[in-house]
Amino acid sequence: MVPSRRTLLRVTACLGAAAAVRMLTAEDTGAPAPEPHSAPAAGPKAAQPKAAPVRPRAGAYRLEPMTAYTPPRYHTALPPVRTRPFLSMPQLGEHSMVLTFDDGPDPRYTPGILKTLREHDVRAVFFLCGEMATDNRDLLREMRDDGHVIGNHTWTHPQLNKTPPAKIRDEIGRTSEVIEQTLGEPPQWFRAPYGAWNRNVFEIQAEMGMEPLAWTVDTLDWTTPGTPTIIRRVLDGAAPGVVVLSHDAGGDRSQSVAALRTYLPELLAQGYRLKVPPRRR
Repeated sequence: MVPSRRTLLRVTACLGAAAAVRMLTAEDTGAPAPEPHSAPAAGPKAAQPKAAPVRPRAGAYRLEPMTAYTPPRYHTALPPVRTRPFLSMPQLGEHSMVLTFDDGPDPRYTPGILKTLREHDVRAVFFLCGEMATDNRDLLREMRDDGHVIGNHTWTHPQLNKTPPAKIRDEIGRTSEVIEQTLGEPPQWFRAPYGAWNRNVFEIQAEMGMEPLAWTVDTLDWTTPGTPTIIRRVLDGAAPGVVVLSHDAGGDRSQSVAALRTYLPELLAQGYRLKVPPRRR
């Protein structure tokens, strides 16, 4: 007897329900493994077998260091390319001055300058030459620990306006590298030896994250004019915003060390506050 249409429909429905039950049972037993990047199935972990470790695809990023690769690090925003250096810093406030020392550090003279500054709780700016800094890194750390600002003064003190751009980049870059390796951060200020800036220097120092700082009062202490002359030049030139240039290396700087011991307390007695440029954010 041929089954009726209604009977066939009932049989089809039963077969479909049975197939659905078999599929749900298979899922509960964990038979099909999930895709490597899909979310894990819900339910107690104890009821699921441990998935095999997923191997990275060929060419996937590796966490191991790569040859000649340095991870990017945070640096402050680059300063603008200047056409002239800062000669004074009136923005530091009324009756403020800045003391700067070039060419060091020198273990014969820099410690005496640091000692005098420490005794009067005064901060200064030290523009370092890389060839001096690399052999006297403890003095760099002492400067940093005392709160002084450390600037770049090239590697070998060349006259940069007569130097090819590639050599300028090397002179400045090597010194910044020593400072950053020693102190954990690069310098933010640069001073050209002899005050010899040009467009190449301004562009390269800005690219390396530094501002140019010159001076208002030159003590000419490198000529060893005598301690009293150095003292007189500083006190005669004292004024709000003035930047004083002295040296703690590059020759016999005993007069510079002795002069600081006299003119620093005199400046403080006159009401001057000796400050350093603020850090850029």
